[in-house]
Amino acid sequence: MQGGSIRLFKIFGVEVFLHFSWFLVAAYQFSVRRHEYVSAIFPICEYIALFVIVLMHEFGHALACRQTGGTADRIMLWPLGGIAFVRPPERAGAQLWAIAAGPLVNVCLIPVLLVASLVAGAFSGSYGASDPRKLLSEIQSINLALLLFNLLPFYPLDGGQILRSLLWFPLGRIRSLQVASAIGFVGGIIGGAAGVYYFGSLWIGVMAFFLVSQAAVGWRHARELTLAEEQARLAPVELERPPVI
Repeated sequence: MQGGSIRLFKIFGVEVFLHFSWFLVAAYQFSVRRHEYVSAIFPICEYIALFVIVLMHEFGHALACRQTGGTADRIMLWPLGGIAFVRPPERAGAQLWAIAAGPLVNVCLIPVLLVASLVAGAFSGSYGASDPRKLLSEIQSINLALLLFNLLPFYPLDGGQILRSLLWFPLGRIRSLQVASAIGFVGGIIGGAAGVYYFGSLWIGVMAFFLVSQAAVGWRHARELTLAEEQARLAPVELERPPVI
């Protein structure tokens, strides 16, 4: 146990942790999805598939980060998804590749799951045989939903970080982070309000709160970087001043 999480395993030098709240949400999802299948094993398989897809997505980030010369040594999985603790070099291209590799994993899974679903559909005639086809169809939907959600241009989602990396080229490291954080903050508020008002979804509200809070963290980090640059620029001037006697 570490900080409310369980260490599952270590592979490719990356430690994978699972937050304990994952089990609570898994139990809730099982109770909700139980009646969608003939056999009780398939709702469990559905949630495990979500776990595997998120894990593959995060490993996409981690391995791409290492390709750029950065470090990536930990992944945390929790009910809202996963977090790969990656530190790519402070270059726009390195940041862009480390972030874009996660959604690319989901893109690569689309044709694989489509073929598997078509094959399962050919064997769905008998009682209970529709479960595998339905499971694969749901996994397809999960993968596509994760892809589209992560590509929303709201920092700190992958789409927001990709936007930040693209803006880095013309605007620089700090200004790009400020713009992306501001878009994420506004987008999180609007998206959360719309989700709760139109769909009555508390889950969307929780996600929106997470986005807004992390966008605020990004904005504060940009301010810290600005102050650090100003101090570094003024330091030589201070050294050149004669001592006060």
